[in-house]
Amino acid sequence: MMATTFWSPDGRPISAADFVARLFGELPALFRDEDELRALWSRPDTRRALLDSLAERGFGGDQLHEVERMIDAERSDLYDVLAYIAFALPPVTRAERAEGRRASIFSHYDAKLQAFLGFVLSQYVREGVGELDQAKLPQLLELRYRAVSDAAAELGGVARIRDAFVGFQAHLYAR
Repeated sequence: MMATTFWSPDGRPISAADFVARLFGELPALFRDEDELRALWSRPDTRRALLDSLAERGFGGDQLHEVERMIDAERSDLYDVLAYIAFALPPVTRAERAEGRRASIFSHYDAKLQAFLGFVLSQYVREGVGELDQAKLPQLLELRYRAVSDAAAELGGVARIRDAFVGFQAHLYAR
């Protein structure tokens, strides 16, 4: 059994409903509309900055994952949790998002990068949005190719891999 405790900024325990209400009230300071949220979430660097801003405001990863469970979105992305709270958008599972965007993503890359990005998408579906963080890229390359140097030789260089890894995410979160 596991329990998540929610705390107010002044250190008092609060209910989950109060936590979600506070989160709803704070989100307009972080993004104006769905398009801005989508733009922030579509890039690993701005997504990390948004998550850091949320954590600084008292909305850390554990609490957001608990909200995921509350809205029955455990197989969804944290993007969907934020979109649900801010704009009442129904959550989409990571698998639905990946499959729905696969053709659009692959249309921009050659077969070798498609194979790697297909692997990244499968990791995203299985593990979550953390797999799309730039810090995970070396681990993903080693998992798939055994060494970053082997991946660079196979896929056309580190810069090309990085550009594809960052670039495909805009297609993953596109409307």
